[in-house]
Amino acid sequence: MAFLQAHTASPNRPIVDFHVHHAQKLKELKDALANVGEDELLIAVDAMQHLGLEHHFREEMEAFLQKQYHARAYDDCNHQLLEVSLRFRLLRQQGYHVTTDVFNKFKNIEDLTSGLLYKDIEGLVGLYEASHLSFQGEDALDEAGKLSHQILTAWLPNNLDDHRAPLVSHSLKHPYHKSLTRFMAKNFLDHFQGTEKWARVLQELAKLEFNLVESIIRNEILQISKWWKELGLTKELNFVRDQPIKWYTWPMACLTDPSLSEERVELTKSISLVYIIDDIFDVHGTLDELVLFTAAVERWDLDETDELPDYMKISFKALYDITNETSDRAYKRHGWNPIESLKKSWAILCKAFLLEAQWFRCGHLPNAEDYLKNGVISTGVPAVLTHAFFILGQGITQQAIDIVDNINTPGIISSTATILRLWDDFGSAKDENQNGYDGSYIQCYVNEHEGCSDEDARACVIHKISDEWKRLNQECFSSNPFSESFTKLALNVARMVPMMYDYNTQHRLPSLEENMKSLLFDSFLAQGFQSPGQTI
Repeated sequence: MAFLQAHTASPNRPIVDFHVHHAQKLKELKDALANVGEDELLIAVDAMQHLGLEHHFREEMEAFLQKQYHARAYDDCNHQLLEVSLRFRLLRQQGYHVTTDVFNKFKNIEDLTSGLLYKDIEGLVGLYEASHLSFQGEDALDEAGKLSHQILTAWLPNNLDDHRAPLVSHSLKHPYHKSLTRFMAKNFLDHFQGTEKWARVLQELAKLEFNLVESIIRNEILQISKWWKELGLTKELNFVRDQPIKWYTWPMACLTDPSLSEERVELTKSISLVYIIDDIFDVHGTLDELVLFTAAVERWDLDETDELPDYMKISFKALYDITNETSDRAYKRHGWNPIESLKKSWAILCKAFLLEAQWFRCGHLPNAEDYLKNGVISTGVPAVLTHAFFILGQGITQQAIDIVDNINTPGIISSTATILRLWDDFGSAKDENQNGYDGSYIQCYVNEHEGCSDEDARACVIHKISDEWKRLNQECFSSNPFSESFTKLALNVARMVPMMYDYNTQHRLPSLEENMKSLLFDSFLAQGFQSPGQTI
């Protein structure tokens, strides 16, 4: 396989041997799991998901969870809190209809606090993890999550030497449902405990998988760097951000199946266009020029760009060429030409950028609701997910296309975009190369509500983000017309947001940088990869 040319393993370990060894370990794990009991299988399924190995076991996992669901095993009153919580989480995130009634036997959990505090820490962690999958109206689960968080937070400082302390600490900081498997898998492996054969083989397979994924990522970084350099936009447009590796981290972390390499590279190109156009509207273009550029994008005709300044002609040609290339590839792979949807997504995005420019350059502050409605579009999430939908090419139906094309339809796309917009506005520091001004929800909210402080507005934003996560959960884990890959992508985008907007006072992203370092340099392989020189 071509991507393994970038592998950094020892020459004494040929590529073919690596694949043979990987296949052997995979078979060995499947054989070991064949004789494992159902309660232990729950733990195994959870571990495989934490380690990013679930793509190897889709059929087996689906059969097991379907059996669990139809047997109503999750409602067995004899099960302990950890088992009930884990079963609830695994079934719900797989789209099965499970209600919070499974926790009824634990309704008096507050009365049992003193006992659970020392006897069932794992159960409380399981309950806390399950609470992050709540839907709107599931107040009892929300309260259980808050209580378990409170108990675990109080327990941890006095029990740092306890073998469960790393589990508790990591869960409180990085609950599984709100975290990215790509960045958390190695930490999970470091603290994974188990003496059974399947657990030992799982650890060995995970290390092989990490090496394989690392090799793929390094190869994709080289592809993106080469493409960006050959595109040459930074030479002609010196005001745009030069961060292709940062842009690549979106699909790298959100499209985790190793087989989706071409899709990750392709989607990075679309994401780069969002950043370039954002810089045109936010940093460089005059209002008159932005009106002309928006009109050109709506026309979508290279022969009608004479009125544009040179830098906009260059930008529009890049947008036009890359989008048409994406459309052609999607048509060849999947038999559906998405060019009309892709063109529409760019026109809608440019209109949203233009409205923001008109608002803030003219000193007008819209009300919070109007700002957020437009801001959902100006995140670029609808445009990017539209491209991703057709790049993946799975579940292309008219119903799904209608949802993708209509940003006003509440759903997976709008909820993901709302989370990004609110998180982006919640931060104080910005990208070092982004010197423009595009307002914030917090400022609009404070201006609209007399006597409201920044602190009050931030509390409102936190509450809205929490509500939007519940909507996103319900959209993703209930019946919807989208494929599992697309649904997981949307969830992962929402999970990625805090890391991508956590700028420090030096305008850097320390969390993202540290996770990328761990992913690519704290390797199980011998080191040897040299960075292309891009900064995050």
